[in-house]
Amino acid sequence: MSNFQGLGYPVVQIAYFVENIESSALLANKRFGAGPFFIAREIPLDWAIHRGRKSTLIHSSAYGQWGNVMLELVQQDSTGASPFRDLFDEGQFGLHHIASMVPSLQQAYDHFQEQQIEIATRAQTTSGVEFAFVDTLSILGHFVEIYEDSEQLQGFYRMVAAASENWQGQEVLRYLNG
Repeated sequence: MSNFQGLGYPVVQIAYFVENIESSALLANKRFGAGPFFIAREIPLDWAIHRGRKSTLIHSSAYGQWGNVMLELVQQDSTGASPFRDLFDEGQFGLHHIASMVPSLQQAYDHFQEQQIEIATRAQTTSGVEFAFVDTLSILGHFVEIYEDSEQLQGFYRMVAAASENWQGQEVLRYLNG
């Protein structure tokens, strides 16, 4: 984990919104040595609420190691309102969020409410991981993603980091789901 404190919590990930996760992962590897990348296509969600409304948020992500921080490359696969479209119109791409694991989502929600910082999106994966995008656009120019620290998430972060150790650049893209 990074020592930088993103609004009170250590930053564990930096994420870019991209047009295509595979080509962006290959480019990040070639130009910056990031990787290998673990690809998750059309990540299933149990539910999502964006700006107070139910949302169909379908996205794909590539997760790789970039120094001591995880690099996520994310693309939106569905149409409509989303935390990605809040920041980028069709055809636009760039830094979308930094992410932090928090000890308690409810305490983090309370913390941001006390700071008058809105939670733009809340969602939960089918594996039970709840996450949220905190609207820090006017403060930082990007979102902050938060999710509750758990052995499941720590294990995923360890797996991605371990794959980069002594990695010789072979098999840049590795698929987690079809």
